[in-house]
Amino acid sequence: MNFARLRPAPLCLALWIGLGASGAGAATPPYVWKNVRIDGGGFVSGIVFSPAEKDLIYARTDIGGLYRWEEAGRRWLPLLDWVGQDNWGWNGVVSVATDPADPRRVYAAVGMYTNGWDPNNGAILRSADQGRTWSATVLPFKLGGNMPGRGMGERLAVDPNRNSVLYFGAPSGKGLWHSVDAGVTWTPVASFPNPGNYAQDPNDPNGYLNDNQGVVWVTFDKASGSRGAASRTIYVGVADKQNTVYRSRDAGATWERVPGQPVGYIAHKGVHDPVNGVLYIATSDTGGPYDGGKGDVWKFETASGSWTRISPVPSTSADNFFGYSGLTIDRQNPKVLMVSTQVAWWPDTVFFRSTDGGASWSRIWEYAGYPARNLRYTMDISEVPWLSFGQNPQPPEATPKLGWMNEAVEIDPFNANRFLYGTGATLYGSENLQSWDRGERITIKPMVKGLEETAVLDLLSPPQGAPLLSALGDIGGFRHDDLGKVPALMYQSPFLVSTTSMDYAELKPQVVVRVGNAERQHLGVSTDGGTSWYAGQEPAGTKSGGMVAVSADANAIVWSTEGVGVQRSTTYGASWTPSQGLPAGAQVRSDRVNPRRFYAWAGGRFYVSQDAGASFTATPAALPQGGRVRFKATPGREGELWLAHDGTGLWRSTDGGTSFKRLGSVEQASNMGFGKAAPGRNEPALYAIAKVQGVRGVFRSDDSGTSWTRLNDDQHQWGNIGDALTGDPRVYGRVYVGTNGRGIVYGEPGAASGGGGTPPGEGGSNVTASLKVDNEWGGGYCASVTLANPAATPVVWQASVTVRGKVNNLWNAQWSQAGSTLQLSGVGWNSTLAPKASQVVGFCADR
Repeated sequence: MNFARLRPAPLCLALWIGLGASGAGAATPPYVWKNVRIDGGGFVSGIVFSPAEKDLIYARTDIGGLYRWEEAGRRWLPLLDWVGQDNWGWNGVVSVATDPADPRRVYAAVGMYTNGWDPNNGAILRSADQGRTWSATVLPFKLGGNMPGRGMGERLAVDPNRNSVLYFGAPSGKGLWHSVDAGVTWTPVASFPNPGNYAQDPNDPNGYLNDNQGVVWVTFDKASGSRGAASRTIYVGVADKQNTVYRSRDAGATWERVPGQPVGYIAHKGVHDPVNGVLYIATSDTGGPYDGGKGDVWKFETASGSWTRISPVPSTSADNFFGYSGLTIDRQNPKVLMVSTQVAWWPDTVFFRSTDGGASWSRIWEYAGYPARNLRYTMDISEVPWLSFGQNPQPPEATPKLGWMNEAVEIDPFNANRFLYGTGATLYGSENLQSWDRGERITIKPMVKGLEETAVLDLLSPPQGAPLLSALGDIGGFRHDDLGKVPALMYQSPFLVSTTSMDYAELKPQVVVRVGNAERQHLGVSTDGGTSWYAGQEPAGTKSGGMVAVSADANAIVWSTEGVGVQRSTTYGASWTPSQGLPAGAQVRSDRVNPRRFYAWAGGRFYVSQDAGASFTATPAALPQGGRVRFKATPGREGELWLAHDGTGLWRSTDGGTSFKRLGSVEQASNMGFGKAAPGRNEPALYAIAKVQGVRGVFRSDDSGTSWTRLNDDQHQWGNIGDALTGDPRVYGRVYVGTNGRGIVYGEPGAASGGGGTPPGEGGSNVTASLKVDNEWGGGYCASVTLANPAATPVVWQASVTVRGKVNNLWNAQWSQAGSTLQLSGVGWNSTLAPKASQVVGFCADR
């Protein structure tokens, strides 16, 4: 049975996702949104080069969405910022596939967890304009972009001969699925015999480690088909140590376990070379991405059916303490292979390279008399200096490391000198890869600009010093002296792996305290605004970070610990005594005016301290029971408090928490923060992540919650936000939003449409404009327009260019078309072009 010819009844729900701004609650003038630059910070789990278009590259992340490379700007562009709170799990990208015949088309399998942590099912997203707009088909099961095994793949693949046919390998025992209508509808492949059986820990009671990792990759033999006719031979990898590779030789009608295959390991990657008729697999004894102690690399010659182990270090060797992943071939010379250790935490990961189809290998480093090492590479992290992590290890370790969790390794199919690879912290690349073969060193640099993947747990914007201090998961956090520059180093002495809470003293803002999760230390104190730190003493029994508050005069610290309840210090953390009257786990805050006042919330009750946190007393305030609560004290206003509740909205107290009044205009609220007052106003600007008049978003009120303006739009939602939010006390209108995987975004009021320049359709050009056709097909083409400002002063730009056909889609500009004349102008965030600077506008047109 030829599945490419079937159109069974769909088992999935298809919907279109438009990326236009929401009319309800839209901001006027529009806000300009940018990332506070950190560059990276999380696991890049997959990299996919288009085989059809040069410099078209996609990178997927486990919690931070999907990105497309922009060669002109040497940066990554986020493609899933439209994902909102209702489907936040879609920022977990399980797999990505670019159409090998039509470079405009790209697909993504999305969903973050296969257990109850993610309330929604996964989906297959599809785009016909390289991710600028998307449609979605919701699947009848969950997907796990942040689950064990997430670096294997790619699970999603497009038939290179008939691009309406796609296959997808599902987790959780759901088997192999396929689509015959370019991803609109999906059905299970009933004849596929093995849904997988490997789980990292089958007995995990949390539903995380016990998930069946399922069907993990799909690849086609392009030589087995012809244009318009489906590929007859398809290979599929399965998380089953005894049966890890399957094959169909009749376009998916029937399947067989490939005879003679190796057993005992899981094939993380399967790469097919149609020129030489070879399937390569890289295997490990676990699904990763954090572990893997044994593995092999194998070569399957499809004509003869013979398997050959070609491991650089075979699993039978005492020197093999790692599995293999990150397998790639040079598409210009397919006998050139690279593979990485799945995880070699110490002293560092190893990349292996072969130029003879795996018959022999060279290592990117090797010992030269322990502990010395000979290196075939030079690391240059000057663009992202924090990747050193402030470490100074003893040889054979070095800093920065080459990486860890190196599942994503890819050689550019158009440029054999370029390869990219992902780590648990960043995305690296080299552009002189072939120097390796000449015995010279390659240069490896971060190639991660624009890709922001931190989980933000708290944010502070003090009234003096750096504009922003961040508390982040996995990499601790930073003092951000310049929002547009990558910080030199995360907080040190102590380095807290995940900073859970921070506070500064309102009247002495140079005093900052942070708490977090690390192996031995959980508290850091700074007296210079976060520039330098020392580790405070801790109450015995402290297990992890919890939440911290500092009195307005910096003379008292109240720490709601994980392990020993609420503690108080009046010695900058040198000694601690228990605070009385509060249950363990309470949220704690300080009054921003009165140093004697602290506040707390726990179990639906509000508490107040009048003795600098020594003791707390419950107030009679009637507050909602259950649900998620966050509260903060208002700067400059003693006794004024705001409380956000995810079920009932915003509550305000003006009497120190004795009573609260609910704001009727806000239906739900996740968090709130304060910033500089609007011109002519006395009260600080109030920011909230909330639902107002049925619209969820980031809002600002300049009149203490009487009226609200939505600041973001439907293109800027960033999935799960709300853990961290603050305004800027020095810049009116600036708000910092913490995301769970898309880093820190900040918004400011932008110029009105066109930035004050001539509207589209009026006037000519005040910049130079050069048009380049990027790709063409029978019915149309896509092109880029490079705009350059030759002047010595900034210009609010406008441009006029001559084009062929009718433009149907354009990005990065406002536009109108009259005949062959296309008028362009900026869109607020890019309306001003700096002296001697340039930028790119792209469009697609019908002939």
